[in-house]
Amino acid sequence: MKLLVTGGAGFIGSAVIRQAIAAGHEVVNVDKLTYAASLSNVESVSESTAYVFEEVDICDRAALDRVFADHAPDAVMHLAAESHVDRSIDGPGDFISTNVNGTFFLLEAARAYWQRAGNPDSFRFHHISTDEVYGSLGAEGLFTEETPYAPNSPYSASKAASDHLVRAWGETYGLPILVTNCSNNYGPYQFPEKLIPVVMLNALAGKPIPIYGQGVNIRDWLFVEDHASALLLVATTGKPGETYNIGGNAELTNIDLVRALCKILDQVQPEGAPYENLITFVADRPGHDLRYAIDANKIKDELGWEPSVTLEEGLRATVEWYLENRKWWQDIQARGHNQDRLGLGAGK
Repeated sequence: MKLLVTGGAGFIGSAVIRQAIAAGHEVVNVDKLTYAASLSNVESVSESTAYVFEEVDICDRAALDRVFADHAPDAVMHLAAESHVDRSIDGPGDFISTNVNGTFFLLEAARAYWQRAGNPDSFRFHHISTDEVYGSLGAEGLFTEETPYAPNSPYSASKAASDHLVRAWGETYGLPILVTNCSNNYGPYQFPEKLIPVVMLNALAGKPIPIYGQGVNIRDWLFVEDHASALLLVATTGKPGETYNIGGNAELTNIDLVRALCKILDQVQPEGAPYENLITFVADRPGHDLRYAIDANKIKDELGWEPSVTLEEGLRATVEWYLENRKWWQDIQARGHNQDRLGLGAGK
């Protein structure tokens, strides 16, 4: 297939592209190259004849129309999004612009292209979303594909809105759509503003490791390479109109996750051990959801996918990748990115 991947220079999108090229697909990478994107993430496939890069903003409808006309994709995999909750608290406007308006412009460009082609049944518009649209769980229960939406942050609200747009374009116009909602991703190439890379890079620098509140918030952790394989499976074999939840079957409190990372660092980089001494509890995030957990039985039963990497294996592989690829994150830091706390605007 020829896949048009939006946000392909980002964390999850680049994993999708690397796997897609390896599997023999052609890929058109559409990315605006915002602060969290880097073409170094897809450097390993950049010379492939099956790969093309288009520096395009998904809010630019004319540019999107040109991309569709020039490349004639068989499917769209829409990953381009603002995704950091703390940033959404401080600046929600960017999240509405990219996640809501950008999805609208992409849907319209895809619909126009699909209709010009005669509404082929084989076309797919695959929208990649998050479990955060479902809100917060208590101590029991799991998110299913039927869980009502109840987003609690500007980020999750913007993603919920984009999910609804995609569903509406499927119902109203007949566009062959697919939606996936995933749990927390981690792994190589994750931009150093999310929890796991923040923990590692602060620890390596001997800086305090910040834990929001008491660290009791629970997440289901999904290795990014497992997620990418699930996304490609859905895009190529999923049933149009369906939603599939993708989870890692690996729930852990934030504090236990950080302690696990510290123990791995103690073993592989003992110079700064014990890293657990750097843990520092800080003011909690406003509206911090207590628990997310995915029921991924539907994608297992219908498409045969389940995670292949345990949390212990994935965390160790991630730590080793960051240690072996220091230039990647040092270049990001050199561009001026710092890891100062964001998301306190609501509490000021």
